[in-house]
Amino acid sequence: MIMPQLGEIRKAVELGYKGNPLGKYIWAACPDCKNERWVRIERGIPKAIRCIKCNAQEYGRNHLGGKGGNWKGGRHTKTTGYVYVWLARDDFYYPMLTKTGQVLEHRLVMAKHLVRCLNSWEHVHHKNGIRNDNRIENLELTTQGAHHLEHSKGYRDGYTRGLKDGRLKQIQQLQERIAELEARL
Repeated sequence: MIMPQLGEIRKAVELGYKGNPLGKYIWAACPDCKNERWVRIERGIPKAIRCIKCNAQEYGRNHLGGKGGNWKGGRHTKTTGYVYVWLARDDFYYPMLTKTGQVLEHRLVMAKHLVRCLNSWEHVHHKNGIRNDNRIENLELTTQGAHHLEHSKGYRDGYTRGLKDGRLKQIQQLQERIAELEARL
């Protein structure tokens, strides 16, 4: 097949394209990468000026982050109670992103405090247990094992305290009931 010239127009049938057999295509070059390809013409105008790859890159430059129409500051809270933050690709802490392309805010706060990226085995513990309280004075850097022990200790202490408080309250109620019954006699 002879290589078409820039600006040459052909029908879809001639090119073997299915769909609208009367549709027309123009041989055009992408303005960014100069890659030549057939571009569909709609109402006399080429549908896509850029090739798919360059169009995706341009979209990313113009719509990611603060340039996007739905941008709300790049910070949101998930149903788990943790706050997630979006980071730009050129951010120093970008390597800390999760698989979803975000970073947990409490990890980011700790990393900025230490002026380094956290390793995956380093955990950040909320001292008061409130997952969206990401003040540095409420955060503590720990390991997974120590973090698990801290939570287990908290649950044990809470259970013991609740059990003790419940027993004391029960004893107090029984003493009041006894005093009430003795007053009736």
